Amino acid sequence: MGASASVAHADGSGRGAPTFVLVHGSGSNSYYWQPLLRELGLRGHRAIAVDLPGHGPGAYLPESYQFPQDLDRLRTEPSPISRVTLGDFAVHVIGVVRRARRNGPVVLVGGSLGGATLNAVANQVPDLLAHLVYASAFCPTEHPSVLRLMMTPEAATSSVFRLPAIQTPPELGVSRVNWRSGDPAFFALVKESIAADRPDAEVRALMNILEPDESAAVGASEDARGLPTGWGRVPRTFLRYTQDRTIPLPLQDLMIREADATTPHNPFRVRSLPAPHAGPRDPALLADELELVARLSR
Repeated sequence: MGASASVAHADGSGRGAPTFVLVHGSGSNSYYWQPLLRELGLRGHRAIAVDLPGHGPGAYLPESYQFPQDLDRLRTEPSPISRVTLGDFAVHVIGVVRRARRNGPVVLVGGSLGGATLNAVANQVPDLLAHLVYASAFCPTEHPSVLRLMMTPEAATSSVFRLPAIQTPPELGVSRVNWRSGDPAFFALVKESIAADRPDAEVRALMNILEPDESAAVGASEDARGLPTGWGRVPRTFLRYTQDRTIPLPLQDLMIREADATTPHNPFRVRSLPAPHAGPRDPALLADELELVARLSR
C-alpha cells in the first residue's frame, strides 16, 4: 500500500530555501492541504503534501460505503488499511523528506493525527529536519499513544466522544466513520467538531474529501512518543487552534507542557490561531505562520 501513496506539490523557492512537507490526519489525504499549498505556491514557497499509505489514491473505500449504502455490511467489511502501521507512515514520509532535503532545509508540518507521524519521523531522522510544526496536532511524549491522551481529563470535552463512529468489531482493526451519512444530527455534530466556523456547504465539501477508514493501531496501540534522543533535538512550533473542539485547548496545552518537560532545553515555540480543528478558513493565516518558521529554519 505504501507504493500507492502519492505526493501533491506546489513549487516555489529556489535551492536552499525551506521545503514544507505537510502530513494529514486521520481519514484524510493530501487534498486537505490544497488551499494552503496554493497559498504557499503563490508566495513562492516550495511545499509538498503527502498521501500516507492507505490514503488518497491508495485508499480503500468499502463497497458498502458506496450508494446505496449497506450499513449492516459496513460494520463488518474488512479493509486493508488495518495492516498499516505508524511505522509504515514514518517510512513513507522519511522517503519524501530525504528527497526534499536535497533542495535545502525541511519543515515537517502535521495536523491532528498527523502529529504522531511527525514524532515517529523525527525520532528516526532528526538531522534531516529543520523544524516541526504541530497544527493542533497530537504530540505524545509522557503519554504513549493518542488514545491515552484522549483518556486524560483535559480531553473530556472533546466533541469526538459524541461523534458516532461505525461500531466495527475490534478484530477488524479499523476505525470507521460514515461521512456519507444523510442524518442531519450527524452533520450537525461533524460541523461542531471540525469546522464550526464554515457555512454548511463548505462543511459538506470537506466531508466529501474525508475517507471512512483509518488503521485503529495508529492511534490506539502504537507507541507514538517523541523521544529526547531524536525528536527532542528538532526545533518545534505548536499552533494552538483556540476554537478546536476535537482537540480542546486544555489537551493542546497539556501536550505542550509535557513536551517541554521532556526536553526543557528545546521548548515549543507556541502560537495561537482563532481556528477550529479543520484549521483557519483563510489559508493565508496558516501560511503567515509557516513563513515565520521558514525564516527560523534558514
